[in-house]
Amino acid sequence: MRTEPATYEPGTVLYDTAAAKVGEYRGRSGARVMLRPLGGGREWEAEPAALRPATDRERLAANLRAANDRTLTAPPAPGGLERPPLPVPDCEACAWLAGRREAARTAFDHSAVTDANVLLREHQRKEHQG
Repeated sequence: MRTEPATYEPGTVLYDTAAAKVGEYRGRSGARVMLRPLGGGREWEAEPAALRPATDRERLAANLRAANDRTLTAPPAPGGLERPPLPVPDCEACAWLAGRREAARTAFDHSAVTDANVLLREHQRKEHQG
């Protein structure tokens, strides 16, 4: 019995188990699938059987890598880096990142607190223009 490969919407975040990388689904190329690193970069081809939806942890790590890569090419935002960013009211993504930061604080995981702050600032720059 043959099963059809899963179909994904463009932009779906997937984990390529063969390449051990997280990528954004771009489309099909014949029998293979095209993925692109989160935050941009060179696309790669993957076998559909080697793909699965990325976990929250994998997605967070890939977004953090992309944010760190961008800081190497873009100047830092002026001011406000000494205080943690505040979530924008009624923004689900801001609330989720602030929740991750609080969980990290509770666990005394200072690295994860910093990671959440970086991602929250990046999200706010991208989605809330500030």
